[in-house]
Formats: sequence, C-alpha cells, structure tokens
Amino acid sequence: MSQIASVCVFCGSSPGGDPAYRVAAEALGRAIANRGHRLVYGGAKVGLMGALADAALDAGGEVVGVLPAALADKEIAHNGLSRLEIVASMHERKARMAELSDGFVALPGGVGTLEEIFEIWTWGQLGFHAKPAGFLNALGYFNALRNFVDHAVGEAFLQAPHRDMIIFREDAGQMLEALDAYVPPVVEKWIGRPEL
Repeated sequence: MSQIASVCVFCGSSPGGDPAYRVAAEALGRAIANRGHRLVYGGAKVGLMGALADAALDAGGEVVGVLPAALADKEIAHNGLSRLEIVASMHERKARMAELSDGFVALPGGVGTLEEIFEIWTWGQLGFHAKPAGFLNALGYFNALRNFVDHAVGEAFLQAPHRDMIIFREDAGQMLEALDAYVPPVVEKWIGRPEL
C-alpha cells in the first residue's frame, strides 16, 4: 500500500526554453492524479506550475495550491484549483506545503525551485522529517547538479547516505514509484565532528 497520499512539486513559473519541459510537467501532473495522489504546489497559473496543475486537474486529480498574498495580488493565482490557500509569506508557504505533503519532487526551475527542494532535503538530512524528495531530470536538466552533489561527497562536505536521500529519475512514473519505496537512512549528520 502506498505511503504517499500527497506529492508536493516545486517547479518554474517560467515554461523554460524547450517545450519538453512543459511535457514533463504535464506528465508528472497526470501521473500524480492517476495514482490517486493529491498534488500540492505553489498555486500559480503560469509556466510549468500552471501546466502541472492543469494536467492533474484534467486527469481528475485533487490539486491544492499555496500562494503568498503578494503573488496572488500580481494576478498569477490559479483560480481553478480544488483548493487555493493564501498565506502571508514565502516562509509560511514552504512550511504549509511541507505540512500538506508526504513526498517532494523538483521539476526544472530556477533559484526558487532549487531553494525549496534544497530546504526540504536539508530538513530530511537533519532528521526533521523522513519524507522522500527527488529531482525529475527532464532533458538532463539536473545532470550538472547531480555531478556537483557527487563532488560534495568526494570533498567530504556531504555523506554518501545523505546524497542518496535525494532521488534522480527521468520518468514521472518511475519517480513516484521511487518516492513510494523510499526508506530514509539512519546516519549522523556531522562529518568528522570532533569529540566535545
């Protein structure tokens, strides 16, 4: 039985430079809905965010958006969602999305997308939650990031089990299966910590 009921997706408010990014977002939205999961995302109607939400809705899925009031006021709110929650700040948005979700996926996006998924990964590394997280690597978008993470392990700034907490997949269905099969590592956070 699935341990995942709600999947949070972080992604760009831009569509990106290749139509394949939109295709990947739509495939993930449909896959989440078809598996009976609820989609939690940032609540906007633009870019990959809008494509993701529309695809999940078109497939009959439940979609919950969480949007700061300042962005809603800029008229980017998606008004066709199952539920749209307006919050006071970006910090509140991230906390609420984490509270609503059992697993997390980053689609291609910019600085905001990376900041959101990295914070979730950090919280897991610190033991604040045991929820899975991953990068849907459409068009190899995250290849350089995956190489950098391996480099951080090689330079002893990141332990291999903590690297392995983050999932990289190219296919939406495989990503959701990996989230469902995730088992968190049991490992100390600190590398080479001196005895106190």
